[in-house]
Amino acid sequence: MRKNIKLLLIAGLCLLTFSGCGPQPAKYVFYFIGDGMGFSHVSAAEAYKSAASGEKVGRENVLFTTFPVLGVANTFSANSNITCSSAAGTALATGHKTNNNMLGVDPEGNNLTSIAYPIHEAGYKVGIMTTVNINHATPASFYANNINRNNYYAIGSQLPESGFEFFAGGDFANPKDRSGDKESLFDMCEGAGYSISYGMNDYNSKKNNSEKVIIFQDRVTDSIYDYTQFPNAFKRSENQIKLAQTLSAAIEKLNNDKGFFIMTEGGKIDWGAHSNDIANTVYELLDMEEAIAVAYDFYLAHPKETLIVISADHETGGIALGKKGYYLNMGAIDQLGVENDDVNGSNYMSGQVTEDNVSTIANIGWTTPDHTGGAVPVWAIGAGSEAFAGSMDNTDIPKKIIAAMQIDYSFE
Repeated sequence: MRKNIKLLLIAGLCLLTFSGCGPQPAKYVFYFIGDGMGFSHVSAAEAYKSAASGEKVGRENVLFTTFPVLGVANTFSANSNITCSSAAGTALATGHKTNNNMLGVDPEGNNLTSIAYPIHEAGYKVGIMTTVNINHATPASFYANNINRNNYYAIGSQLPESGFEFFAGGDFANPKDRSGDKESLFDMCEGAGYSISYGMNDYNSKKNNSEKVIIFQDRVTDSIYDYTQFPNAFKRSENQIKLAQTLSAAIEKLNNDKGFFIMTEGGKIDWGAHSNDIANTVYELLDMEEAIAVAYDFYLAHPKETLIVISADHETGGIALGKKGYYLNMGAIDQLGVENDDVNGSNYMSGQVTEDNVSTIANIGWTTPDHTGGAVPVWAIGAGSEAFAGSMDNTDIPKKIIAAMQIDYSFE
């Protein structure tokens, strides 16, 4: 009798598997990368939120730390225990290690394939966005290949070749190449059928002009800012572009019966940490949290079909919550503001440590203005999210995403 019951159970499981009743694939995938975001950066943001709400002791969760799945990922590159952003971006995009300063290629210079390409070929629409220039290391890892991450013109020229439907971020670094006599990357994109918008108002007036769009920041209202980045979160006005807005626009533009894949980078968390500036670091992390909330609202409407994954390319700054003594004063952030009120792509490595700076008063310690070799967090929720629990390598994350989407693709 027991044997017959066991056979019936096995037969039933087989029937469920072959009748398509197995795990449902992730149809809508949100992949968030907090550039430079380690565990302590997140803890600092939670301590700040608690202090801002009037609590001197405690943590107020950022949204994604409430997600049910938590993992941890190694970040070393192919040639160093401490990775740069392009090597880490390559690992997170392609599932392969490479050397520091290489982008989308293996250590021998052979091109690697970002998961955005097989996802796109499978019929999903694709969006790539960031708060820094769109041909910077992390976003570029999802569409480009180059032996040198600083070859911005050559990297940017591959964006229109991708055919991906949606891009947003700061505009191109080196849009006309160093010689200045090559076709502008802006003209190249428009020639490939992309509609370029400058700011959200411009986008809303143009969004139906083309199936392929790029959003850069407004050239008028944001004229005081470096165009290769979104306005700094701490002093952004209500009418200025932000990551949450571009993600909402991407969802509206890309939503379809087949599904979509959207990579969103909080790129300036890293810049704040390079500057050893706790205020800029926290504000940029909370700016990404606001974008994650947009994805989470979508997940709540489509819980069985949506996957949200949040991780980081590396940790920056070697941040310590407690430099000397057993206390934190995160209220210093609102009391004193930021160390560098004009942080941008050219000066974010020039942090200044003084006796009365915000980090000192907040009792935050920094060990370096550079990256560190520490592991980074992985949070996930939704379809296939259970695969992201536990310890993994950063190259495992894109492989798990492809598996969750049930796309037939080999990483060999």
